[in-house]
Amino acid sequence: MRKVTWLAIFMSVILLAGFLNGTHASSTLQGKVTETMDSGGYTYINIETDGKKTWVAIPKTKVDVGQVIAFQPGMEMTGFESKSLNRTFESIMFSAGIAGESAGSEKKPAVSGKTETAQSKPVKVEKATGPDAYTVAELYGKLADLDKKNIIVRGKVVKFSANIMGKNWIHVQDGSGDPAKGTNDIIVTSQEILEVGDTATFQGTLYRDKDFGSGYKYAAIVEEASVKK
Repeated sequence: MRKVTWLAIFMSVILLAGFLNGTHASSTLQGKVTETMDSGGYTYINIETDGKKTWVAIPKTKVDVGQVIAFQPGMEMTGFESKSLNRTFESIMFSAGIAGESAGSEKKPAVSGKTETAQSKPVKVEKATGPDAYTVAELYGKLADLDKKNIIVRGKVVKFSANIMGKNWIHVQDGSGDPAKGTNDIIVTSQEILEVGDTATFQGTLYRDKDFGSGYKYAAIVEEASVKK
């Protein structure tokens, strides 16, 4: 049980890193599937590229032997012991998933760690109404006063990642703020599923300097938000 829990945390860190930073420790892997098995909520895939075989682990996904698959960049572990499979991998790459599934290949992402990202386009969304309503720039500007307070912000979903650490992660912009300072984009967590390009009103608790550990700390984040389109 400890190994399964540790693996889940490890994979969550990889998924979150990809969502927030868009980068991983290695380049994209691609190869022909020669062997695959599911265990402990993950799919283990042996791929062959130019005669070399590599094991890759991703959140549980249906794949077939013979498929040629490209994976999102990941992190290598050596001497990894899988209790659920009762085997040790000399080397295995842990990836957030199949490449291409992070670009909105489905409208309603339900796979753990699935990410949709909008192309760079100007955003202009009218501010929500009400005493607790703020623009994205105002949330950053009033962090000291609004820390742990209920807020409402209306904006456009420019990036969406599903089911990472038990919640969906949503990048929201409304056209306010300074991109150079990062005050034009705020992360909202919610259980709601949205599509990139959706415009919605989010109501949740604003936190200042929220630290999730593993180096993931945010100057501002809206947690457990309800969503109204």
